[in-house]
Amino acid sequence: MTTTLHEPDLAIHVEDLTVSYHSKPVLWDIDFDVPPGVMAAIVGPNGAGKSTLIKSILGLVKPTAGHVTIHGRPYQAQRRRIGYVPQRSSVDWDFPTNALDVVMMGLYGQLGWLRRPGRSERAEAMHALELVGMQDYASRQISQLSGGQQQRVFLARALVQQADIYFLDEPMAGVDATTERAIVDILRKLRDQGKTVIVVHHDLQTVRSYFDWLVILNVRVIAQGPVRDVYNATNLRKAYGGQIALLERDAVLDDAPDAEVVPLRGPN
Repeated sequence: MTTTLHEPDLAIHVEDLTVSYHSKPVLWDIDFDVPPGVMAAIVGPNGAGKSTLIKSILGLVKPTAGHVTIHGRPYQAQRRRIGYVPQRSSVDWDFPTNALDVVMMGLYGQLGWLRRPGRSERAEAMHALELVGMQDYASRQISQLSGGQQQRVFLARALVQQADIYFLDEPMAGVDATTERAIVDILRKLRDQGKTVIVVHHDLQTVRSYFDWLVILNVRVIAQGPVRDVYNATNLRKAYGGQIALLERDAVLDDAPDAEVVPLRGPN
């Protein structure tokens, strides 16, 4: 039996959201909900609006229309409850700072910009680096880190905020298998602590093993809900067209015997 949650009980509630760039809709009439305490993936092809959806929820992109609440309240009232890891490609990695300083930036929301971090804040930041296996790189310039190491540092910056909801925009893109497993393990621990984790994800083959909630997007919401209910060939074909990338062939054949099976990663 499914329990219907009301808006204040939902981690994320998005209603009638539309975002346009130069009069062209990037997101159109989006309605979706994320319950608390899940590890959710947002998937869809290139140009589907996945990153734009996260940015609009976080107030980084102004919507043309629509309504967003986080635990029943507007983002501005809840911003301290949120951790955000942007796409690695959107960060200036040549900025002259080290890994520890990057992580301490996650504490500025608590400190304010005028108060300098002290010994306790450094200890918190070091602990976050330990959680992601980067304590030995605390004094390393971020430009000297590998892509996977940079991603771990930004995850540590989010962890130090001790948020209730974490948004991550393609955290597994371009990282090695060891880093990917480490990131997934950390996100699962957050979920198991009752946190809500929302990830823009590009690899359809790992959706069922990593996540328990799924939003399939292509400008509009194609499907949303528990992974076991919405991860199927019918919904994926609506989003991606004829090519469906799934790990298990039987999952496609059970749902749509004539589906084309492509053992590749889905488009970003």
